Amino acid sequence: MSSSIAGLPPDMLHRQNLLRSFATLFVILVILAGIYALWLRYQVEPVTRDGKVRADMVPVAADVSGLVTDVKVTDNQEVHKGDVLFIIDRPRYRLTLEQAEANVASQRTALDQAQREDRRNRSMPEVIAAETIEQGTARVDGLRAAIGQAVAARDLARFNLDRTIVRAPVDGTVANMSLQPGVYLTAGKPALALVYNRSLRVEGYFEETKLPAIRVGDRASIYLMGVADEIEGHVQSIAGGVEDRERAGADGQLANVNPSFTWVRLAQRIPVRVAIDKVPANVRLIPGQTATVVVHPRDDGRSVHRSLPW
Repeated sequence: MSSSIAGLPPDMLHRQNLLRSFATLFVILVILAGIYALWLRYQVEPVTRDGKVRADMVPVAADVSGLVTDVKVTDNQEVHKGDVLFIIDRPRYRLTLEQAEANVASQRTALDQAQREDRRNRSMPEVIAAETIEQGTARVDGLRAAIGQAVAARDLARFNLDRTIVRAPVDGTVANMSLQPGVYLTAGKPALALVYNRSLRVEGYFEETKLPAIRVGDRASIYLMGVADEIEGHVQSIAGGVEDRERAGADGQLANVNPSFTWVRLAQRIPVRVAIDKVPANVRLIPGQTATVVVHPRDDGRSVHRSLPW
């Protein structure tokens, strides 16, 4: 090989060396262009692979305490607003209501009798002592107040009876439920949770260096991990602030600033909320899924002046 190259004319040998140099230069330029394109893609353009599907969780708690007698739903079941989730010891609260109604009837009977006696005493002032008349009037007033209390207790008992049937407050999906009949629930303590389906969204965590290119209303493309279909959305809001980990201390106290400083500065990630506009028919959104978010800035004539990262 060396002998054949040595036998070439000088001008042909020079031409081959130039071709090799140009080929090497071309390869280097292609590599540099690829590196620059990747740098633009992942460091400049508003793209992040750090996205999560989010949804609001709605805790469901009973307004009354008691034993769970029936559970109408299962884990991961979709429910609609107003659907019955579970029932709490209705016979006991029905007896309480009946007792309250009987108390109201008893108080009204006593009031009717006291009013008749009061009218009779007032009609005979020359026979009945004034003190007795005053006592009768006071008894009537007291029984009227007692009836008011009895009616309030009856209404509360009826309200509690209605609240023994716990219904779904929103459309959603039952999540992480382990409720079974026989469990004693305390009023106000969450028994299960619903994933609020209408609150599904994507939170994209963008480096602060990419925020100048993002505006509220910009169109966004969402790609779930392992799913090639595009989910359409738009930028709904940008977080108003993130926690400063370099500074500690409550309000009104002196700042506690970390005295160390690292020369390598990492860009802070800012949450950007992306509302979902259109989901392909074969794609299911589950809170917690990982997503890639690509924001498409609108062509509105805005210019972005970027500083060097250092």
